[in-house]
Amino acid sequence: MNAVLRHVSWLTLLVMGLGLAGCASDAPTSSVESSEEVAGPVVGPRWNLLLVGTSERLDLSPTPYFQIGADGRVSGHDGCNAFKGNVSLGDNQRIEFGQLASTRKACPDMQDARRVTALLDDAYRYLIDHDRLTFFGPDQRVLGGFRRVD
Repeated sequence: MNAVLRHVSWLTLLVMGLGLAGCASDAPTSSVESSEEVAGPVVGPRWNLLLVGTSERLDLSPTPYFQIGADGRVSGHDGCNAFKGNVSLGDNQRIEFGQLASTRKACPDMQDARRVTALLDDAYRYLIDHDRLTFFGPDQRVLGGFRRVD
């Protein structure tokens, strides 16, 4: 009987420990190194949406944009809803947006606004050429482009 109680107690502790471990961190797993501060040419300025893909312009009002702070936080607007979240920058122009949360206003152009958010969610690498910022997916496909607003 004593052995059964020890086994049940051990099993109970194991289950409780696994449950607590699952709740221990809400941080997203990421292949991009993250730090408390981020730096680089993408950090600071406001970036307004130019294109989705290589050539499609979206007629959204307000114009979708985002801005990355040195604290690794991103904020912006997808043309329908405001959003906030985290961003990690890595070597070789790696970028990863995480934990994007937005307001939930209904808009007539909801589908296009979701495409803007998906563009950020799928971003893997970026390239800056003068005042233009292009995001690429993990498959090197162009996801879209933004223009720096000074």
